[in-house]
Amino acid sequence: MMLPRMSGWLRIGAAAVSGLLVAALFPPYSISPLAWVAMLPLLWALRGLAGKRVWLKGFGLGFIAGAVSCLIQFNWLTTVSWLGAIVLPLYLAIYWGLFGAFAATWGKMRPGKCLQTAFVQAALWSGLEWLRGWMFTGFSWNPLGVAFHEVHLISQAADLLGVGGLSLMLVFVQAVLLEIGCAIVRTRSWPRTEGRVVALVVAILFFYGKWRISHEADQPSLPLKALLVQVGVPQEGSQQLWTDLEVHQAYEDETLAALEKLKGTDGRLTKDWPDWVIWPETALTGRILRTDDGEWATSQTNLDTLEQVNRAGPFTLIFGAAELEPEKTEHGLEPKIHGRAYNSIAVSTPDESLTTYRKRHLVIFGETIPFVDSFPFLKKIYEQQSGMEYGGSFTPGESLEPLPIHVGKALVSAIPTICFEDSVARLTRKFARAEPQVIVNVTNDGWFKSSPAAAQHFANARFRAIELRRPMLRCANTGVSAALDSTGSTIHPATGKPQILTDAKGSHFTRGSLLVDVKVPLQPSFSLYAVIGDWGLIGLALGSLALAFFESRKARKQGDTSIE
Repeated sequence: MMLPRMSGWLRIGAAAVSGLLVAALFPPYSISPLAWVAMLPLLWALRGLAGKRVWLKGFGLGFIAGAVSCLIQFNWLTTVSWLGAIVLPLYLAIYWGLFGAFAATWGKMRPGKCLQTAFVQAALWSGLEWLRGWMFTGFSWNPLGVAFHEVHLISQAADLLGVGGLSLMLVFVQAVLLEIGCAIVRTRSWPRTEGRVVALVVAILFFYGKWRISHEADQPSLPLKALLVQVGVPQEGSQQLWTDLEVHQAYEDETLAALEKLKGTDGRLTKDWPDWVIWPETALTGRILRTDDGEWATSQTNLDTLEQVNRAGPFTLIFGAAELEPEKTEHGLEPKIHGRAYNSIAVSTPDESLTTYRKRHLVIFGETIPFVDSFPFLKKIYEQQSGMEYGGSFTPGESLEPLPIHVGKALVSAIPTICFEDSVARLTRKFARAEPQVIVNVTNDGWFKSSPAAAQHFANARFRAIELRRPMLRCANTGVSAALDSTGSTIHPATGKPQILTDAKGSHFTRGSLLVDVKVPLQPSFSLYAVIGDWGLIGLALGSLALAFFESRKARKQGDTSIE
């Protein structure tokens, strides 16, 4: 039985449907079961393309699917830039187009080689996901595997090849399922080998997830209590709409009110007293100055706030603030003229020492504008889109050392991440050490108001806990403040309740505080991803290109012109 030929419009429609289905995998929709079928329409549209310039047809179909998907996924960018909400999705669609060109030519499905070709296509897809997360500093949000951010059993396999490994698995399974369906229609028979392979892959995922969850639960651990404080300072772009005094007063009030509840009637500290108190990115408005030898200074506004909260009792305060390059003068530390500025995490201890981590991965057109001195029009674009004057770029930090922070008498190594750094897996893994560790993220998604941006950010971030097998503490100004264990779960280890700061209606767009508990593994395991990073996916992608190239040469010798 011959399969009917697909018209060009039908192929375009199928590609668009795939774009819609993939967009539905991520917040605010998060329809995870669609992950098993979302790519099928596009793969179907690419299958059997023939005629002249097949690669261009494949690129076009992939680009259409990607444009539809990314325009929906990232429409929250309109809150800060209508131009960005168009340009970024169209740029990301290019990677979909490259996949389409590959699947229609070198990576086309070949008779008798279903499993091999499906794997080649899947490996190239995941390689392109990695590439877009690296190219031009990268944008790694929403790879296909993030569809499983709420599917606890399946998401555990991200510790092997990263979340991109889950993407590879999804494309492989769907490519095989498509060929099984076509074989059934064409020959009325069930390809048993291919069907068994798909069933085996899915079964392994579930059993692996169950084993990893059980293994992590049995790890010897150190209990850590943290108080997350979120005040929801309103913003227009990067501009806060409260005065400095209002911002500082809000953090003082929320923190002191929460700490007061953790004291007994006699004023003594209870067993629930936090080891750490965490405030979000750029929580304090005053600048910090710190030298390499540990000497530090800050504005009087910051000092007043630190003094107020420190009176409540002993804890380590972790907060975000801007840091300026200092110089020593006869008057003490002062900002260096034409010195560098950093977006930093500061750790203030009860003994009044202070250490900082300077953000390494800056947001393009948010924290830095590359080549702005050479191309002044970029500055004008920024000012036109943001409605604000361009005040200069932050400087990226250089340190890859975790921040040592006490929990009682023990020392815990904090993996610092600021803003969307917790979505950059290749960066966070560089901080992994063979010691008790917890990922700490301070962020501010207030730029994007009550859009799906914060939920998407959290969906991507939770895979860092899984990939590295380290718990995570997140504190946001407006966003998702939460605690995650080393399996990416927000469930409290004792009560079973979710450790996410929400209001009575379940919204994370709220003001308040949350006392959380995490278990920090004393001897954390090193996942495969923590050891090899992205090289596993890169190697598979390059290998798939090589294999597809040699197969295409063989096909040409046999007279197959559809790969041209």
